[in-house]
Amino acid sequence: MFATPDATSDINPRLTRTVAEQVARNWPVLLLNGLLLIVAGVLVFSIDWTIRELATFIGALFILQGAVEAVTTGIDARVRRVNVVTGLLSIATGIVIVAWPGPGVFAVAIVLGAWLTVSGTLVITGAFAARRLLPDWWLLLIMGILEIPLGVLALAAPGATLAALITVAGSWAVVIGVMRVVIAFELKRLPKDVDAAFAVPPNGAARQHDAPQRVPVGQF
Repeated sequence: MFATPDATSDINPRLTRTVAEQVARNWPVLLLNGLLLIVAGVLVFSIDWTIRELATFIGALFILQGAVEAVTTGIDARVRRVNVVTGLLSIATGIVIVAWPGPGVFAVAIVLGAWLTVSGTLVITGAFAARRLLPDWWLLLIMGILEIPLGVLALAAPGATLAALITVAGSWAVVIGVMRVVIAFELKRLPKDVDAAFAVPPNGAARQHDAPQRVPVGQF
């Protein structure tokens, strides 16, 4: 997340190139995170897992996601606090899955489903908070909309087979990984987009503050 809903009302006067560069510095981490998730998703579908092995692998993914979220910077200190809290919750969820003694399909599905539902809700909230500022805010919306059904699917049938759990976990990793790669490149060009948004038109008239701006804002 790069901005909270209550931070969007006064973002225009505070969004300088310095802030844009600060947020854009997140792009290499998000790109690497997205690529690792895609690889992880392929591995989930490719390996003949036991429930213990799959639980450990999913837990490690949650810990990775939490670490990335915790170090992600936003436009102000409020956003940073939200990211740290969200990241710590993800890390705690991963530790619970890894440390669970003799995890069964039921336990792993409950934890996975609950977290995906919460995460998807947070992403959707961030997407709507960004809709006035980010032309591609719908990418975040799609990411959240995809996470929630996967979480609900896991919660609706927690006693399902290991194959069903693999489908949910693998699909989540691949889809979220692709979306993070796309958003990483959005962040990379953020400073240039801000320069273009505040550029003086050819007629010399100053650009109005309420003009559309391409500012990636929202949660990952």
